[in-house]
Amino acid sequence: MGEKTHSTNPTANFPKKPLLIVLSGPSGVGKDVVLDCLKKSNPDINFVTTMTTRPCRANEKHMVHYHFISIEEFQQLQASNELLESANVYGNWYGVPKKPIREALKQGKDVMVKVDVQGVANIKKIVPQAVFIFLMPPSLEELTNRLKQRHTESEAALATRLQTANGEMQQIAMFDYIVFNPCDKIESAVAEIRAIIAAEKCRVKPREVPNL
Repeated sequence: MGEKTHSTNPTANFPKKPLLIVLSGPSGVGKDVVLDCLKKSNPDINFVTTMTTRPCRANEKHMVHYHFISIEEFQQLQASNELLESANVYGNWYGVPKKPIREALKQGKDVMVKVDVQGVANIKKIVPQAVFIFLMPPSLEELTNRLKQRHTESEAALATRLQTANGEMQQIAMFDYIVFNPCDKIESAVAEIRAIIAAEKCRVKPREVPNL
């Protein structure tokens, strides 16, 4: 009798772990537009909405752009350690809730969150295994034009945002990837982010996000 052969599945040795993807970039770079496109093209990714205490703008929707809550609710989440990170930006609090991230990762789903650069520094201390992507404007001049077109800030506030943005763009060493986002080529930025996620899924030694 011939020797029996045993079939093996080589992919069993390389299980695909769920990713925590952190998208950041300066104010006005187009993070929300890119996220909207990613939601349409990647329905399998769980997008966690950032919480904020600032008022909802006219062009924003609750639980789409942000989860708008009171300062009291925000403080309760901070006290119970249910925020992955929190920061005061331009006088308002922003934070990423742990619960939806925890639930999605347990189900084996990739998770994407949007935070400012200050928030990235905090998350990197807690979850260095996350994938950090910086969305970069093609130039500070184009970023200035985008912020002006929003008509949401005074001249003084605009100057502060631009100064902050300039400083944030000097922090790209904290990130794993940089993606340029020209205003007329959103699809290109989205495609690059999707390629980053695909490449991460091909790692021989996958990132493994700890329990939160």
